[in-house]
Amino acid sequence: MRVWAVANQKGGVGKTTTTVTLGGLLAEQGHRVLLVDLDPHGSLTSYFGYDPDSLTRSSYQIFQADESMNTQEMLGLCTGTSVPGLSLIPTSPALATVERQMTGKDGMGLRIMRALQSVKGNFDYILLDCPPVLGVLMINALAACERLVCPVQTEFLAIKGLERMIRTLQMVQKARPQDLGVTIVPTMFDRRTQASTSSLNSLRKQYPTQLWRSAIPVDTRLRDASKKGLAPSVHSPDSRAVRAYRQLLTQLLQDEKQHESQLRA
Repeated sequence: MRVWAVANQKGGVGKTTTTVTLGGLLAEQGHRVLLVDLDPHGSLTSYFGYDPDSLTRSSYQIFQADESMNTQEMLGLCTGTSVPGLSLIPTSPALATVERQMTGKDGMGLRIMRALQSVKGNFDYILLDCPPVLGVLMINALAACERLVCPVQTEFLAIKGLERMIRTLQMVQKARPQDLGVTIVPTMFDRRTQASTSSLNSLRKQYPTQLWRSAIPVDTRLRDASKKGLAPSVHSPDSRAVRAYRQLLTQLLQDEKQHESQLRA
């Protein structure tokens, strides 16, 4: 089982779209995939037509449990999506209270990691959609994952936000037994604009080793897919953005194999 976190400390950069699209493409390849919504705002949950305000089972229960949840309890939180092979643990607005409730509690940053271990045999990939805030929820995701996928919009303010995220990663890396693989993904790229092109070039100069060399283009079909609650790979499999995400997934899977080979060496 592989765990990827999709995170950035700035909102509106394409985190949920990236989570849904990569999850759909992995499921398309025959993998058993679980998406976990860790954002109290619930964009991922709403994407698939669920109302975060009315749900009785959500990722909030992982933090409410006195002990780590067992396999049956975790699977009880999972619900289906419009994509075969793609499951979801939705969120609840109550997740916003976790920060206050867990202050001072032992192991508060490891709840997600321990809970996911209980479903290790049930899923091949787990993707964590994170809130755009550095706090206990993002720390849980970064502690649980083997790879961070960091979408960043190709515009100046988003790049400044990325700098904060990189500083957070440097802090987290010191507490991890193994290095966290990081892939920065330029999103909403519009080659017709100087601002977008200039931002992409800046990213390439600042993050030459961590940056995915291509970019996800602006594509209205992504919005159309979200309106229908369908993964973009199902709604518009030949769209520009989905083709770009396929290339990204290929690179991520290659990076995974290379990382595993290095660990065995």
